[in-house]
Amino acid sequence: MSISKIADTSQNNDQLYSSLSQNLKMIKNTLGNSNDLVIREITIGKAEQFTLAIIYVDGLSDKISISNAVIDKLMLDIDDNNDAEIEKIIRYLRDSCLTVGDVNDIFHFSALYNSILNGNTVILVDESSTGIVTSTQGAKDRAVMEPSTESVIRGPRESFTETLRTNTALIRRKIKSPNLWIKSRIIGEVTKTEVAVMYLNGIANEKIVAEILSRLDRINIDGILESGYIEDFIQDSKTTIFPTVYNSERPDVIAGEILDGKIAILVDGTPFVLIVPALFTSFLQSAEDYYQHWMISSLVRLLRFFGISLALVAPSLYVAITTFHQEMLPTPMLISIASQREGVPFPAVVEALIMEVAFEVLREAGLRMPRTIGPAVSIVGTLVIGQAAVEAGIVSAVMVIIVALTAICSFLFPAYGLSNTVRALRFPLMIVSAIVGLFGLMFGLMIIILHLCSLRTFGVPYLSPFGPLILQDQKDALVLFPRRALLTRPRLISQKNTVRGQKYFNTKKRNQTKV
Repeated sequence: MSISKIADTSQNNDQLYSSLSQNLKMIKNTLGNSNDLVIREITIGKAEQFTLAIIYVDGLSDKISISNAVIDKLMLDIDDNNDAEIEKIIRYLRDSCLTVGDVNDIFHFSALYNSILNGNTVILVDESSTGIVTSTQGAKDRAVMEPSTESVIRGPRESFTETLRTNTALIRRKIKSPNLWIKSRIIGEVTKTEVAVMYLNGIANEKIVAEILSRLDRINIDGILESGYIEDFIQDSKTTIFPTVYNSERPDVIAGEILDGKIAILVDGTPFVLIVPALFTSFLQSAEDYYQHWMISSLVRLLRFFGISLALVAPSLYVAITTFHQEMLPTPMLISIASQREGVPFPAVVEALIMEVAFEVLREAGLRMPRTIGPAVSIVGTLVIGQAAVEAGIVSAVMVIIVALTAICSFLFPAYGLSNTVRALRFPLMIVSAIVGLFGLMFGLMIIILHLCSLRTFGVPYLSPFGPLILQDQKDALVLFPRRALLTRPRLISQKNTVRGQKYFNTKKRNQTKV
């Protein structure tokens, strides 16, 4: 956290003492004499000597920077005289002595604690109630690595880390524009977590930016440990099972969303960055769609939409047809399914629920197990349990095929959040299909669609550009048009400066006019 972001708005009873010993006693008592608190007292000056203390937290600050840029400089003799004032000494230390990049004054204990607990170094001088805070953050952080949840064949191989400033730098490397603005907030009474709102000024909707900042300011909680905390507080609907805030760990994805006029929310301590407004189509689009030929990307997108439909309704459709609508099946297929189910003691819905629950348990166990044995256990467990269940006559072979196909289709989603939603909705759809057949399945799907139509994310319809239908935005929805045809940003998201590449667009229009 930059020390310029630290607010120093405490009450008078939080004021620093003029006595150095009192200040140090207060600091030690507040922090419980923790052994990672480092306090180095030194004496400076020639004719008149001044005692000062250097305070930082071991492990959060860079010791090399403290040694070279702070202690070494302070140990030099100061050319003063007998009538040197303490204020002049403070000003000299701040303006002429310290060689670190960010130096500010502090006057209250709350600002002092925020500074040292964020990796900065504080300098207190005896007989002065003003402290100096220097930027010396040096906590260990994870290096930029490949994304673990959003892998691509073609595209950048970098992902966000748990350090906020590293993440903002990764986005600025993609968007080198002075209009890329950052607004910061400190959230959490105990954790004091820095949250940054990042957007393109002149492209992003100013009303949405103001609404995001307003919702962040209203958050009253003791700690923020992950961006999911923020997501729960700022989303429009608190009862929907559908994700209305998009998240990604890829800088190129976040940069592309910002260029469309959306707003990114970065939280210190997590590699997952939030994006709002989030549309339903965003969860079915991959970064790789824009890096390969548009025809291939369009076919893959159609496959994803088909996959979400199959993952949602395949078990329910099987239950409805085998229970109520056998006449819809061709006779050979009906005879084959009936012969397989001849020894199964359970109705189709119980059979489907058993297999779906068993697969979900195996998948969750595979995620929680150590990486070295997790995949092997999940694959072997699925094969063994499926084969054993068919041979024991508990389920039919066709039911195993349906569940396996459904599970594979659930892995087509680029966004894991939407996959969880589809997995959860399968169970109520199977139950209503078992009660009233295809009529129940159609009724359930209508309820889901009506619910999606009612959702909004920061005032933007969730199903846009399908509902309401926006023809110009269909170029990047169900299919993907060539890059040269994507000349406008989403209409309901970016209300101004909606044309991408204004110079190219104007040149193309002039050439067409000449022809």
